[in-house]
Amino acid sequence: MPQTVELPAKRQNRRYPLEWKRSVVEQTFEPGASVARVARDNSINANQVWAWRKLYAQGLLIEDAQTETMLPVVVDVQPDRPAARVPEATNAPAPRQAAKGSIQLQHGNTSVRIKGVPDATILRLVLERILR
Repeated sequence: MPQTVELPAKRQNRRYPLEWKRSVVEQTFEPGASVARVARDNSINANQVWAWRKLYAQGLLIEDAQTETMLPVVVDVQPDRPAARVPEATNAPAPRQAAKGSIQLQHGNTSVRIKGVPDATILRLVLERILR
């Protein structure tokens, strides 16, 4: 007679609501709480809680962080310099001119200052690296 073997159900990745993740992380900040105990009480792996704590510390455990990340922008207009003329929309790239301005990006603990005219490809790579 053939023997029947039951295989365990395929494990699926779980998706938890952001509110619940924040709640779990905030439980770990209570006096006397430990990440391992909070994880066990919520039936999740402690490594997952540590990962959420890292996101929480970076300010990324919010609703908007999942869809889009916006960076604050400050425009500093210097009165002694004339405003730059915006070229009309064409397929030709705008001519590069020497610029005396700078861009400063601040995201979490990361700060980047770019002086002059940044290369678009390098700027994109830097932003992707900072925002991941």
